[in-house]
Order: sequence, then C-alpha cells, then structure tokens
Amino acid sequence: MELTFLVPVYAQPGPYACAYLDTSRDLPDPEAAINLRRRHLREDLTRQGADDATVAAVAAVAGMDQEIAGRHGQAIFASHGRLALVEELPDPPAHDAARFGALPDVMPLAVRHAPDIPYAAATVHRVTHRATHREAGESEELQVDFQTGRWPSSAVTPGRCHHRSGPAAEWPYATAEIAGGLAELTDRGGAEVIVLGGEAWARNVLVNRLPEPLRERVVTVAGDGHVAGDGEGRALLEQELSEVLRGRMRARDHALVETFRARRARHTGAGEGMAAVVAALQRAQASALLLNTPVDLPVRLWAGSEPTQIALSDTDLESFGVRGFQEEPPGAALIRALVRTGAELVGVEREELPLEDGVGVLLRYTDHTDPGMPA
Repeated sequence: MELTFLVPVYAQPGPYACAYLDTSRDLPDPEAAINLRRRHLREDLTRQGADDATVAAVAAVAGMDQEIAGRHGQAIFASHGRLALVEELPDPPAHDAARFGALPDVMPLAVRHAPDIPYAAATVHRVTHRATHREAGESEELQVDFQTGRWPSSAVTPGRCHHRSGPAAEWPYATAEIAGGLAELTDRGGAEVIVLGGEAWARNVLVNRLPEPLRERVVTVAGDGHVAGDGEGRALLEQELSEVLRGRMRARDHALVETFRARRARHTGAGEGMAAVVAALQRAQASALLLNTPVDLPVRLWAGSEPTQIALSDTDLESFGVRGFQEEPPGAALIRALVRTGAELVGVEREELPLEDGVGVLLRYTDHTDPGMPA
C-alpha cells in the first residue's frame, strides 16, 4: 500500500496534535455524545502541552461529519494552529485517543487504510414510471448504479455514484452502452474486483456484455445496495463489499509478500525483526515494510528530526552524532520514515506470515558495507 495520502501531514513541522475520535451517528442523541468527546479531546491535548490554536483547530472539525450515517470515526492531525489532515474512518476507534508530540501518530490511520483494494460496485434495479394522462399503463426501466473506490476507506468517503438506465423490455439489447460505461470507469480506477448486485437476470445480462478480462473480476451478490434510512454518506453495496473483500489483499501487496518469502528463503534482499527494519530505514534502503496485524510493536524506538534518524536506543543516535532526539511511539517513527523515503506498507495477518517483532522489510538494494547513519 502506498502512503502518499499521508504526505500532507509531514508538510508541516511539528509538534503535532493527533486525535482519533468516535463520531458515530447510530446513537439516540449523537450530538450530545460527540460534544462530550470533543470536550475531553480538548482537555487531553491541553494537558499534554498543546497550544491553544492547535487545540482549537482540532476541535473545530471534530464530529463535523454529520453527512455520514451510522458507525464511523475521524482521524485529525494539526500543528501550529493549522490542520494537516482530516480523515474519515470506516469504523470508530476502540477508544478515543489524543496525543501531542514531536511526531504524528499515524500508524492507526495507515492500518485502517489497508488493504486499500481498488474496486467497482454496481447494482441493477427496476424503476417504474407512472403513465401521464396521455399514456396508458406503466413503463419499467432497469437502472444501473455504479461507483468505484478503494476498500475500506471508501466505505465512508464514497466517490460519485453514476447512473445508467434502459427499458426493461429491451434490456438484452440496451446493455452494451451501459457495460461500456462501467468498463471505462472500472479501468480508470484500476479495479481488481467488481461487486455486482441487484436483479439476478438483469445483472447476468450485464456481466455477459462486459469485456472478457473484466468478467473474470466480477463477484455477484444478493443485495441491491439500497439501504433505506441509514445509508447516507456510505458506499454503494457497503455490506456486500465487506463480505467479499474480507481477508483479501491487494494484488500488489500479495506479490510483495511472496517476494519477501522468496528473498528471506535465499537470505538476501529482505530482513526480519526491528533491528533489520531500522537498519534499512537508516539508509533509506527499504522499499516496503511488512507489518503483522493486529499490530503489536513491543520494541522501543528513538527518533531525531530527520526521517532516517531512527534507532533502537538513544546511544545509537548519539554515536551517529544526532542531537535533539527522543523516544517516540514505534509506529510514529516507522511510518514517518516510510512516507519520507517513499517506501510502501503491507499489512499481513500474523497467522499467515508471522514475523520477528511483527515486522519485515524488503530492500531496494543490497549493500554489505556499513556507511553509517544518514544525516
């Protein structure tokens, strides 16, 4: 998974205020609950030494996502009185959290973006039009709604929903143009999976009109994606997408995992454990970090002002001549180094690939020398 969506966070200097907040709307009085959470958030950040302007910037957007129905959350990052990033979370955090520190704690957000699978969702349903006074009877159309996104983040940040329709009686002949529009949108978004719901006969006709390479990506589901009352601001076929994509990996991430397995077996081009990961990040040598999920990073890390200034102990940084460092949450130090050196993140379940210290690394290049800590 690429981490370019986190670049705006590091465009501003620290220290950073970070907040993870439950902003669900499935409560009898959601505004009262969110107001209470917002107040606790302000108190927590102030107690940790955050300046008034930064606290105000975070509080101003906390819970302001009323357009999203159901259970969800927010991740908010700010520094020096300015917002750096606000992201909607498809699921609320287990508990609200606020932190003010030298590095932004973006690991929870990065993990929630995984597996970041590009998809297309489409559903076919009937629409009945009542006749005018000049006409007799009723007419029926079949309408296709389709939408692309990246799972799971698009669950609460859905893209534009497109609509195409044609007479039900002429459906076998009217679907070619509709299939072409769906195929174009799918190709543009690089969808690896097409989840198709709605009326069985109509959707099967539509599948047969798709280009053959796309037909192989189609998964049909029973739902039609139109949830009455609580679907506002949510992705089309959200529940069905969750069931289809649960446990899957993005194709590129799967390839990176297989590359790691092969290189580890050959003892070249890959490393395992926090010591190997830190050594690679110090040299900007990592192309991808493999991270066991659920995340558990028991090793302590120290970090300086530059992304490659990362170490397992304070004495290591001192030996490299680094000044002004401090202990940081391991996830915060790792993600900053990944983002700022252009490396990817691959989440992999611990049962599938257990890693020492919960981490592994793929290297851009191999270097048997030890040039020391980059400045």
